[in-house]
Amino acid sequence: MNHPEPRAHRRTRTYLKIDFDKKDLAKCHGARWDAERKCWYVLGPVPVALMNYINLTVNAMAAASENCAVATPATASSMRPPPSGDEQLDFFVPSLYDVAAKDDRSIMDVAVFRLSKREKRAGEVIRYELPDGYVEVKAGPHGMASVWDYDIVLMIVSHLTEATNRYQARLGPKPGRVFRPHISEILKFCRKGDGGRQAIEVEASLARLKGTTIKNVRIRANQAGRPVREVNAEGLIGDYSVVSYQDNGRVASVEIQIPGWLYREVTEGKKPDVLTVHPDYFLIEPGIGRFLYRLARRAAGRNEAKWAFQTLYERSGSAGTFKEFCRMLRKIILANDLPEYDLGEEAGQGGPLIVMRYRDAPALAMSGV
Repeated sequence: MNHPEPRAHRRTRTYLKIDFDKKDLAKCHGARWDAERKCWYVLGPVPVALMNYINLTVNAMAAASENCAVATPATASSMRPPPSGDEQLDFFVPSLYDVAAKDDRSIMDVAVFRLSKREKRAGEVIRYELPDGYVEVKAGPHGMASVWDYDIVLMIVSHLTEATNRYQARLGPKPGRVFRPHISEILKFCRKGDGGRQAIEVEASLARLKGTTIKNVRIRANQAGRPVREVNAEGLIGDYSVVSYQDNGRVASVEIQIPGWLYREVTEGKKPDVLTVHPDYFLIEPGIGRFLYRLARRAAGRNEAKWAFQTLYERSGSAGTFKEFCRMLRKIILANDLPEYDLGEEAGQGGPLIVMRYRDAPALAMSGV
């Protein structure tokens, strides 16, 4: 008769944070699937190839469940579930890209949108002081564009990048500055449900995107060595038009003029000046979480980057207090479920630092999580 293995002799179960595209790697190294926790795990020592995928949050929860009569509540996830039918691709959906300038200033370094769904901030101005000038974000009468409104800009960047790649490979014409998607394409690309409310919200997003202007001011030295002030201001999108059904007002299709800054960023040069983005970016629920991922994608890339909490607060355009910002930031660090990057906290000389490390990077110590 077989008896259950005594707890003292049981092999340790270590939970892993495995994205869908890494499941074969996990299985190859002996990982198993826990249907209850919906998480991969290994028994006994963790293979070297899987060391970077250890899920500290789930392991802490599992340990608490073993030692307490009542299990501790789960840490709130930073990710929303995908919409129904999300896995069905009914039409061509390109890879996801975001703009990333090659110089020391990028639209990914500061929040050119609000990170809150509640505060519309109509007519408000956010100013970011930078070493060579400043960036000013000004809201229009419909309010400042949000990081969720910016999903439409990401779609424009992605389609423009694909068209530019085909043009440079002599497989298609040079892309123009007008983008004409159907509403179902927008919702599908942004991984949103195809409902009436979502369709109507697209029109409101376009109004905020057009009304939000980015003023870029640089102080440069000319050939004579004298400082020169350069100013450039454009909207997040140009003009737009909407075709709606008369009976229910639901948006059918849109036409968007691609702004000059974006068109130049993607189409000039031999290669588009863009970065690939994980498709699960659209499932990140907190606005700060989206800002963190975009910053990590540019600053850390496939390695590691560290930023001071205070610097993140100043570049996020947050309307709340620094204390509240830190509280929300630590919730995201504790959940540690953003795509591609592990998050940690460590002490710095001027205050706390966030550590953002690409999961496939060489194993590095992560503290504070």
